Amino acid sequence: MRKTNDKRRANKSRLVLEHLKEYGSITSWEAIEKYGATRLSAIIYNIRKNYNVRSVDSEYTDRYGNHSTFTKYVYCGKI
Repeated sequence: MRKTNDKRRANKSRLVLEHLKEYGSITSWEAIEKYGATRLSAIIYNIRKNYNVRSVDSEYTDRYGNHSTFTKYVYCGKI
């Protein structure tokens, strides 16, 4: 069984929460690029225990003409 590094997970959660407070929103791509956080939805799930975070789905077309969606998480303050 693999041990999880609770300190590292808490650190990424803290970094994502600080980002939300400073910039107002975050996407998975931003979380990966800036903090190496590949499981943003899990981090947001935990943050939502104490803070209001809204999910906003957005559509885009990539460079090949394919349509897709992504989620932007928007900070709405403390519960």
